[in-house]
Amino acid sequence: MSGRKRKKNRFEFLTRKFPIRMQRKLVMLFMAVILAFVVLIGRITVINASKGSSYTRIVLDQQNYDSRVIAFKRGDIVDRNGTKMATSERVYNVILDVAVMTGNGEKDDYIEPTKAVLEECFGIDGNTVDDLIEERPNSQYEILKRGIDYETAQKFNAIDEDDKNYPNVRGIWLEEDYTRSYPYDSLASDVIGFTYAGNAGAIGIESAYNDVLNGTDGREYGYFDSESSLERTVKPAKNGNTVVSTIDVTLQSIVEKAIKNFNEGFEKDGEPGSKNTAVIVMNPNTGEILAEASYPNFDLNNPRDLSQLYSDQEWDAMSDDEQLEAMNDLWRNFCVSDAYEPGSTIKPFTVAAALESGTLNGDETFYCDGSKNVLGVDISCAHRDGHGTQTVQDAIANSCNVALMDIALDMGKDNFTRYQSIFGFGKYTGIDLPGEAETSGLLYSAENMTDIDLATNSFGQNFNVTMTQIASAFCSLVNGGYYYEPHVVKQIQDEEGNVIETKDPVLLRKTVSAETSRALRTYMKATLDYGSGQEAKVEGYDIGGKTGTAEKLPRGNGKYLLSFIGFAPVDNPEIVIYVVVDEPNTDAQANSGYAQGIAREIMEEAFPYLGITTIEESGQETKTEGTGVTQSEYTDYDENYEETYDNPDGSYIDEDYDPDLDDWASDDTEE
Repeated sequence: MSGRKRKKNRFEFLTRKFPIRMQRKLVMLFMAVILAFVVLIGRITVINASKGSSYTRIVLDQQNYDSRVIAFKRGDIVDRNGTKMATSERVYNVILDVAVMTGNGEKDDYIEPTKAVLEECFGIDGNTVDDLIEERPNSQYEILKRGIDYETAQKFNAIDEDDKNYPNVRGIWLEEDYTRSYPYDSLASDVIGFTYAGNAGAIGIESAYNDVLNGTDGREYGYFDSESSLERTVKPAKNGNTVVSTIDVTLQSIVEKAIKNFNEGFEKDGEPGSKNTAVIVMNPNTGEILAEASYPNFDLNNPRDLSQLYSDQEWDAMSDDEQLEAMNDLWRNFCVSDAYEPGSTIKPFTVAAALESGTLNGDETFYCDGSKNVLGVDISCAHRDGHGTQTVQDAIANSCNVALMDIALDMGKDNFTRYQSIFGFGKYTGIDLPGEAETSGLLYSAENMTDIDLATNSFGQNFNVTMTQIASAFCSLVNGGYYYEPHVVKQIQDEEGNVIETKDPVLLRKTVSAETSRALRTYMKATLDYGSGQEAKVEGYDIGGKTGTAEKLPRGNGKYLLSFIGFAPVDNPEIVIYVVVDEPNTDAQANSGYAQGIAREIMEEAFPYLGITTIEESGQETKTEGTGVTQSEYTDYDENYEETYDNPDGSYIDEDYDPDLDDWASDDTEE
């Protein structure tokens, strides 16, 4: 029987070529490769789940795509009642894709039609486009014009969609953007501030809360997938938050109207009514600043316009540095950044310190013959003929320097300087505005203070303060002794109006007792009843206050800083108002009535609006009694004592306040 032919194994050659041992190794290698693929796939899955978006961005960055920024909307700044004081309005930027317009340099059919539409819709000169073609032919993103309004954008969109009449228009597109707008122009310019370079805040709330107001840009990515279809990925923008200020627009308008009326009324020889006029209105029970203004102010929509102060010829004659300095002077917030001798508005603080330290009990009397000799130096009183016998109340009401010097010298340097610190003089107030002056070096310490220094300090001479320091300390003096941190912002809201942060009043310290506060309120009521502040009286309201008339350095130059600080009602203060007039444009400046007149005009209109309690409502119709003196001559300075200051007028400007003027003021900076 013939043998059966064996069937040929098709893989026999492998068996002959690879022995069993090698085959096993190959199988193991194969399985290792399979395992590696499984691990790799698992790893990719994990990475995609945890970091997919990040790697998607990287992939997109490496593909052929177009990318458009989706601009965020900067948050609004509103007043305490929700009225918009700063907002961002939607505009459009004109973008040109040069490479598309030129067909990547291979087609000229699109250039002239595109140039024609740019000229017709946006007023963009064709030479600008020609320069781009020559200089950056491959550019896909050129901003030709910013801030196009909605109407103009719609005109272009109609052309862009009309392929029949405009078949060869290529490479133009509109990018959404926002521009900062201030509906009330110059209102509260010092407090609000402005922006430059798009969304960078300069001064005021715009600067202090810049990070809160700013959001995060989004982005739209476009790329071609494997099937050459355009795919888009959108990361939406996150808009900024809204800042709710403590400012009341109506009250702010009342304040600025009174300031303007004074400066226009006393305008002479082309010069305004004062070098500076400033007002702070505060709620003494919270530290909220309800209004804050200075003159001259500026248009927030055009902050670099100084035409109100300089003629074209004067401006052109200035060097670049001089122009920058002029703009910085205009943009400075006098209430926060400048310091000065306070004059007699400091006297209530001196008396309060004496009461708290036990130096006074309130029953003392003093005799003023017109001057006091301290260490051989005659230091004059405000009233050169002398006030005669004065009670503590009379000393405040009539602003008697001699009585205040007696009180301070009895109190001593240690107690005096200690209470200066308690009241916050020489310290930062913590106000949430930039540029607060550093004044620690502008006060004496107990160690380096002489009796003459103590005497002159007692009535507000020979040391410097800021308006914010005085106003904040004064609030504590009349509210029962509670020193609240001054602030201009009360809430932060998201773009939907939801409150995400509340700026509650911050009680920093107790300055005086309720008894001392009550006594000082009575003394300052006398100032308006029969003393130096009678010009500030408003019919129907119970008001207390203190006047100040401080002669600037060099003494005897006839230049004064005038002030009035008042509160109402006397028994339970609801409002504090502080007015400063720096160098009124008058022949005889030494008249605190200028500051009182501004205060009275503000209070007459503001009190009814704010609902301040009237005398009739409170049932308080009593009038304080005392000895009033008609002021024939008024000078809060010692003409025989020579002081030295770095600045010839005795003013102080914080040298550490160094804003980026080049960025703020440059004409070529985009807003």
